Formats: sequence, structure tokens, C-alpha cells
Amino acid sequence: MNTGTEDRSLMDYSISEEQSRAIFEEHAPYVYGIALMITKSAMLADDITQETFLRAYHKFHLYDQNKPLRPWLYRITINLVRSTLRKQRWLTFFGQIPVEANGDSVEDIVLKNESEQELWQMVNRLSPKRREVLILVYYVGLPLHEAAALLDVRLGTCKSRLHAALQQLRQSDAEDYHLTSIKEALK
Repeated sequence: MNTGTEDRSLMDYSISEEQSRAIFEEHAPYVYGIALMITKSAMLADDITQETFLRAYHKFHLYDQNKPLRPWLYRITINLVRSTLRKQRWLTFFGQIPVEANGDSVEDIVLKNESEQELWQMVNRLSPKRREVLILVYYVGLPLHEAAALLDVRLGTCKSRLHAALQQLRQSDAEDYHLTSIKEALK
């Protein structure tokens, strides 16, 4: 996929090569994990991760060094995920099936034991807005106010989405008593 960004040289960026390498090594696993959990495609997550860092390096001069870097990177990631998924919906609408990742599913890559896989399958049934909040709060570990800022919604909206997501997961739990111990961790 050639987005035109591959032609950029490091000289176009306001960040040193050492600094860019350190940022990538520290934050890439988390950025990839978010993209993978939301898109459910390893190939898309890889593309989004690369584009996230290219955009971050290109716009690094706009980053406020007095604030934490991770939420800024997550904002870029979430915006790219949303844009990518929107493009895929349009391609599907016009009869072109987007390329899916062949190989392991997100459950096989991210989750290891059977109970976690069952929980992840239930999380995948959540609406995208509920799933985003749940992933940012429980996987990334962001406080609710940071997740709200990252998603560009009010704190109350973020809380209600998280509450609705947890409520939906708890209701799903009533159908499958195996997951009771996992759900206790979500309460």
C-alpha cells in the first residue's frame, strides 16, 4: 500500500533518528495492540501502526512536550483506525471486498487461554464505540478522563459507553456461567 508517506525522509521530520527509534520501540506494541483489537486484522494493524508513527514523526513539532506522549499517539492511532474502517465500509458497499488478514485471528494472536478467547469473542460483539472505550480503559489502562479526551467525547459519554459495555458483557455472562470468574475482574 503506497500512501505517499514512504517517500518521506527523516530530514522532513522535526525529530532525531535516535528519538524516533526510542519512541517506536517503547510505544509500537501498544499502538499495534490497539489497532489489532479494534480492526481484528493483523495486516491492517501493521499498516496503521506504521502510519501512526510516520504521522507522529511528521507532526512532532506540534506535540506538547509537557504532556505524556502515549495519549497523543493513541489519538493518532484511533483516528487512523476509524478512517481505515470507514474506507473498508465504503469498499464493501461498492462491492469490493477489503483484503482480510490470512492467518491467525486476533483471538489467536492476543489471547492465550480458552476463557480469555471466550471473553474476547464477547468483546468483539460490542458496538465499535463501546469496544473502543473498553479497550482503552482495560487493555491500555487509561483513566476514564483520558479515554474520553482521546475519543473526543465528554466524560459522561465515555462513562455511559463503558457502563453499557460492561453491562452487555455481564448479560452475556448469564448465558455462559464459565466466564463468571473473568467477569469478576471487570466489576
